[in-house]
Amino acid sequence: MDVTLNELEEAINYWRRMRPSTGEERALSAEVNSLADIYALMIFERARSRPLTSLDGDARLLIEAWRASAEGNAA
Repeated sequence: MDVTLNELEEAINYWRRMRPSTGEERALSAEVNSLADIYALMIFERARSRPLTSLDGDARLLIEAWRASAEGNAA
């Protein structure tokens, strides 16, 4: 299964709501930072999607948690 650039953007926004930036410097949470790195790389490579299996375990878990939340909200 792949994750698209649009899905990744939605997942980042989900995690931004769940784990907002902190401190005066407005640092990104570890969750958002992890997904943002992948997002930036996909934009640089002009990739529309990436196999979920190509992502590290933490990023996969974050995307799976977002998908589960999105499915729960659609019901």
